[in-house]
Amino acid sequence: MLLNPRRAEKRPIEMLLVGIFYSFMSLLLTNWIFSGAVLSKYSGIVIVTFTVMFSMPFMFYLLRHEESKEIKDKTKYLGRFKVIKEHSRAILSLLWLFVGFVIAFSLWYVITGYAQNFQAQIETYCYINHPSNLELCIEEYGSPRGITGAFSISEKFFTIFFNNIYVLMFTLIFSLISGAGAIFILAWNASVIAVAIGIFTKMKISMWPLGILRYMIHGLPEIAAYFIGAIAGGIVSMAVVRQDFDKEKIKEIFGDFINLVLLAIFLLFLAAIVEVGIIYYLS
Repeated sequence: MLLNPRRAEKRPIEMLLVGIFYSFMSLLLTNWIFSGAVLSKYSGIVIVTFTVMFSMPFMFYLLRHEESKEIKDKTKYLGRFKVIKEHSRAILSLLWLFVGFVIAFSLWYVITGYAQNFQAQIETYCYINHPSNLELCIEEYGSPRGITGAFSISEKFFTIFFNNIYVLMFTLIFSLISGAGAIFILAWNASVIAVAIGIFTKMKISMWPLGILRYMIHGLPEIAAYFIGAIAGGIVSMAVVRQDFDKEKIKEIFGDFINLVLLAIFLLFLAAIVEVGIIYYLS
């Protein structure tokens, strides 16, 4: 009711406000409903769950809309570059939605300093960045910046790249099983990045814009790759749901699926290069 996919494709930036609204609603509901309950210990997961619940209808209809493009007025296979143009506005809409999530989550974390809302995300951040000092990192909310000493630049690159491929794989699986299901992984990643921004800025609001910039430089191509993967899996999932089993249509859909996945992998490769460069520049 707030925003349908056709309108979002015409004005993708409106999804920024929608993402901020969904995230703040999730934060408020979690703190209101579960503040005194046992689930308050797991509020980081509950926040993501509410965000997913709000986003599901839009994600479902967006993927259905994108799949309808695959079967409407197509006489031949789109090709590697035309398929990107075909879905570019949908990808842009999802990117703005994601940025809205990150802005709301990180702003809440920096301003309130209420780490309990993001305990699971803090542990995830520490597990990825400081596995050898996990308990100390969690205790101090990951205050050390960067990764030093234990990894060479090539080792860190491959660690980041293959971890991102792992996330892309699960995004594809989620979107294939349930077209809109991939939004869970994307909302979760937004919350982890928000915590990383809070840790990087050391909870200072004056540093918050720099934190957003620091993580968005490599975060946007990385998340764009996941959204491309979500759309790739989603259009196949929707084709199955709608029983579009015509031989030529299936060939076109799977051809576009392969091209979208290849583009996603390429973007993750570039994002890993940029992230490693930023880490070593700041360390």
